[in-house]
Amino acid sequence: MSLKDALHHYLSVRDGRTDASFMVAARTAASFHETSGMSELWREHERIEKGIECSGSCERSFLDLKIEIAERILGECSLCPWRCKVNRHREQGHCGVMEPRVASEFLHYGEETPLVPSHTIFFSGCTLRCVFCQNWDISQNPSAGRHIEVDELAALIEERRRMGAANVNFVGGDPTPALPYILRVLSRVSISVPVVWNSNMYMTRESLRLIMGAADLYLTDFKFGNSECAERLAGAGNYFEVVSRNHLMIAGEDMIIRHLVLPGHLECCTKPIISWVAENLGTDTVMNIMGQYRPLYRASAYPEINRPLYIEELEEARRWAMSEGLENLI
Repeated sequence: MSLKDALHHYLSVRDGRTDASFMVAARTAASFHETSGMSELWREHERIEKGIECSGSCERSFLDLKIEIAERILGECSLCPWRCKVNRHREQGHCGVMEPRVASEFLHYGEETPLVPSHTIFFSGCTLRCVFCQNWDISQNPSAGRHIEVDELAALIEERRRMGAANVNFVGGDPTPALPYILRVLSRVSISVPVVWNSNMYMTRESLRLIMGAADLYLTDFKFGNSECAERLAGAGNYFEVVSRNHLMIAGEDMIIRHLVLPGHLECCTKPIISWVAENLGTDTVMNIMGQYRPLYRASAYPEINRPLYIEELEEARRWAMSEGLENLI
């Protein structure tokens, strides 16, 4: 399968041949009330996921339903695997995010070619604590930037699209702590623009189900090939279990998997991830094996990553990908 075929849906939305998924969700009928219990809401969500026609009072939309569920989760937060269960309208959880804050937004020309120019919206805060984070000034500082009202950001997304943006790209940090807010923003956008979910994918199954059907392309960050490295370098002991499961959930969707090669982690992380992708997601999966690692933030405290990546390590990673049969390396 060619790159064009692997990203067929996204490219169709980008080029105006197909409506963005959030617009389809906004006109898909849903039946629920504010008094509906959470289990009822999820049953209605599952009905729509299965394509079963709405019956009864169908005055709301699938996007409305996603927003309702997301807002309720926020009140006892389980958006990410930390499952802090705090009311994030009133107190911080592990991510530190309360009112979502945008650190920056602009037309980005440095993303993968099919995404350029990308309207990147960088949210402060993150669900991981990577000691080598290149965006540590916003990922580890949830108070960075400013809160933008929903209608203002929606209008800005529309303006950037008219300026030639290929997509709107929700990133960070990580966008997962801002999921309810992002869904509300999309409900105010009136023109079709492909949604890129640019995430470390360290999120709960529930959160991923909520963004599915609203996003058009998943730009994922698969960092560690085992949970031991993840616990040591990102503070997340169940990392591989969660992130591999989430990739399986979006199998068949348009995705680009990014993997930043870490110094000294070819055998424990890079090669296992590449092999897992080829075996479980298919050799036509689009993958970007990245070599721009630099020892930033707290990397100096970890000897094996306290150096730049050797070119030989990047070349070995790419050779491994080709030997595993991956066809769409970018």
